Amino acid sequence: MSATDIDRGPGTYAPNPGAAPLPRMIATQAALETKMLLRNGEQLLLTVVIPTLLLVLFSAVDIVDTGSGKAVDFLTPGILALAVMSTAFTGQAIATGFERRYGVLKRLGASPLPRWALMTAKTLSVLVTEILQVVLLTVIAFALGWSPHGNPFAVLLLLVLGTAAFSGLGLLMAGTLKAEATLAAANLVFLLLLVGGGVIVPLDKFPDAAQSVLGLLPISALSDGLRDVLQHGAAMPWGDLGILAVWAVVGLGAAGRFFRWE
Repeated sequence: MSATDIDRGPGTYAPNPGAAPLPRMIATQAALETKMLLRNGEQLLLTVVIPTLLLVLFSAVDIVDTGSGKAVDFLTPGILALAVMSTAFTGQAIATGFERRYGVLKRLGASPLPRWALMTAKTLSVLVTEILQVVLLTVIAFALGWSPHGNPFAVLLLLVLGTAAFSGLGLLMAGTLKAEATLAAANLVFLLLLVGGGVIVPLDKFPDAAQSVLGLLPISALSDGLRDVLQHGAAMPWGDLGILAVWAVVGLGAAGRFFRWE
């Protein structure tokens, strides 16, 4: 009997170490990222509680002049855009920034999971969280009397491009600044874009010179595009889609070029 026959004999344990299939690794990492996000109280406040409170408050109380029609019809598209920004940009930037500071990304980068697959898992986690946000906000908006119109495919395209744009900007910030600077900058940008991005206050309330600049921001393009479709029944807001596409290409390209893992 040869040595090979002995090795393959019954009852012999022959370990076969190796990495799991790549799709399984990505799915497992995405599930872990999603669980961590949903268990973080501060992130839940940013991604779920604040958009919900803003939608309910400004729909029920006449604080801001939103023009003719029901306030909820104007506010809901903007709040959906805010939800995308809070998850894909602010939340992801802060979480990734601190993972980079504590060496988590460095350790994950040395694992069998490729770095591009790690970013894919983070993106999937963002998308899952956004789906939960959209479902929750849609249910609340319907309860407040929301009457949406337009093409669902256009809405989906706007949300996907908006996610890509904000995700690229968030990863760029997290991969180039220190964690504390990312925390401060991400929250500051969130507040500034909440006020000046057409989410709650219509852009036509700003001076003409400011409108032309604010209209080029990704949050303005996303909120205006969603509003054109859901409130006014537009077929496809190509201008807003173009702005979001440019931000997505620039943001993701810059993040891929300048992101530092440690």
